[in-house]
Amino acid sequence: MPRIVGVDIPNQKRIEAALQYIYGVGPLTAKLILAEAEVDPDKRAHELVNDEIQRITQALQARLSEGDLRREAQ
Repeated sequence: MPRIVGVDIPNQKRIEAALQYIYGVGPLTAKLILAEAEVDPDKRAHELVNDEIQRITQALQARLSEGDLRREAQ
């Protein structure tokens, strides 16, 4: 199970859908992050290689942080 920004994402889901398990990431944000990281949105989460996970993590951290979003929501 890949771990991205501290969140375990489901293995069998498409990465576009799996990213939405991260607080603050919706369908549009997931598409933008994958485009920025140059990762195929139809790829399954368990098929990701370390380089792709790193690019996704960097793109996510540049856009938002889960802890910051939770604090803003409260």
